[in-house]
Amino acid sequence: MFSLRTLIAATDLTPRSAAILPRAAQLARDHGARLILAHALDTAAARGKRLRLKSRIDMPAMAEARLAALAAAYPDLPISLHIEDGKPEAVIIRLAEQHDADLIVLGLHKPRRVLETLRMTQMEHITQSAACPVLIAHTPSERPYRKILGAITFAPASAAALHVADCLAPEAELHAIHALQLPLSAKLPAVDLMASPEMTEAEMLRRAFLDLDVTPKRLIAPEIVPGGVHEVLQFRIAELDPDLIVIGSQSGRSTTRLGNYTRDLMRAPPKDMLIAKPE
Repeated sequence: MFSLRTLIAATDLTPRSAAILPRAAQLARDHGARLILAHALDTAAARGKRLRLKSRIDMPAMAEARLAALAAAYPDLPISLHIEDGKPEAVIIRLAEQHDADLIVLGLHKPRRVLETLRMTQMEHITQSAACPVLIAHTPSERPYRKILGAITFAPASAAALHVADCLAPEAELHAIHALQLPLSAKLPAVDLMASPEMTEAEMLRRAFLDLDVTPKRLIAPEIVPGGVHEVLQFRIAELDPDLIVIGSQSGRSTTRLGNYTRDLMRAPPKDMLIAKPE
């Protein structure tokens, strides 16, 4: 079962990371967890950008000073600082393994050129490779989450993600929605959707999902809404206005790879976003 004892806040020290430490600090404070504020220098990338030699030499000192300044804003929290040279995905995954991290908090990824979108982002590499859940902090806030929406598939990864969210924000409303994608034959005007085989199967899966040990018992019964995942989720977000979106990580073909929809949502998260893997 999930419990938050150690979390890593991974910052690239740009405005994209502004929401990371406020959220990580709130979670560390509320759960009495150890907080590690980490930054990967990636001097090899700096050489590729042809930075002056003096700038590259000063990088560790400048990064340490900036991390210390960020941590100083939270004098009530014992924040450990970690600076390491290397690619961010490798540094953060290694750090999480060394400290048996329960959660990694990341910020938004940088905009990418069209051809680069075919490759996985650093955020996606970390999320796919890390053993622990990943939280993408979108909006700077130290207020505990109040309303959570899970985009679920009735798979174990969805139950695991909701369980983590339930532990992180035990006072929040916990909602979930399942987008029921229908064949063309089920969309004909004469078809009674509620009596269709697709809806019957979805309702059976919902009952089994609610019976899973890891599914939070206080979860409001998941809605089953016909339509594509994107449109259903966008509609429910506009209606519910959650401050955290929860989703499982796996693709339909592999439990070790990110699903395409998860990757799409991570690249432009509408709210803070929690991604968890099957337990």
